Amino acid sequence: MANEIIVVDPLERLDLLKSLASEVRVRILDLLNRRGPRNVNQVADELGLPQSTISANIQVLVDVGLIKTKSQKARKGSQKVCYSTFSELVVAFKERNPGQDLSAIEVAMPLGLYTRCEVSAPCGLCSRDEVIGLLDVPDTFLDPGRMRAGLLWFTRGFVEYQFPNNATLAHAEVGGLELAMELSSEVPGTSKDWPSDITIAINGHEIDTWTAPADYGDKRGKHTPDWWKLAGSQYGDLKHWRVTNKGTYRDGAEVSKCSLADLELERHRSIRIRIGVKEDARHPGGINIFGSGFGNHSRDIILRLLRA
Repeated sequence: MANEIIVVDPLERLDLLKSLASEVRVRILDLLNRRGPRNVNQVADELGLPQSTISANIQVLVDVGLIKTKSQKARKGSQKVCYSTFSELVVAFKERNPGQDLSAIEVAMPLGLYTRCEVSAPCGLCSRDEVIGLLDVPDTFLDPGRMRAGLLWFTRGFVEYQFPNNATLAHAEVGGLELAMELSSEVPGTSKDWPSDITIAINGHEIDTWTAPADYGDKRGKHTPDWWKLAGSQYGDLKHWRVTNKGTYRDGAEVSKCSLADLELERHRSIRIRIGVKEDARHPGGINIFGSGFGNHSRDIILRLLRA
């Protein structure tokens, strides 16, 4: 089973949702997720259905990207082995604004849906209603309650998100990648002068290190809940990155030569976004990431793939 999350906007992937409108196909996906790769005959035997029925339904799932197949040697000739391409399927309507660019494929990633993390204290997570788990205990970042997080912070380390490469599913050529999130540095309490080097990496390639100037606490964030103490981090700076065929730009200014070709998007079914503060950072001032229900923008981490 692939350890990948697919986030689907129903308005963009009706074909994928229609593929799930079949008990047989749902049972095939369930089997492959629970039991691992199977050839067509094994799937037919375990589900008690004709091989021809299984083959036809597997092809539907292959066409929409929910299953991949590989040919392997068998005792007589070769056999087609089927693999699930995901471990979790999330159906979510994304926020649409008037005049939104329809040539872009956008995914909004909730803060708590990171797939990897290594953090050091001080650290913590909050939902809109409460602190999640224990403060300053890195293991809390593994708490299932993290799925509700709207604010997270740590001193050093990283969180990594696995975005679906929906351009591959849509068979679309990518001409640009955009990333946006609200960030600040992190200090116990707040400080208007607390620089921190925050590094962003995509598919293992560092695209930029931005020095956050402060951990803002001069006023309450527009969306930060009233129960969150004023002495705590209130909001951040909304930063935009864009990776093109020529290089990487932050808020419109070039910051590195890392290009789309370096990211090799066409080779991956997912896009890994890592956000963190490195051990050797010149300004190791920690990080706050503000998501839904916090900060001045109340938005998830946004990844947009621009069609060529």
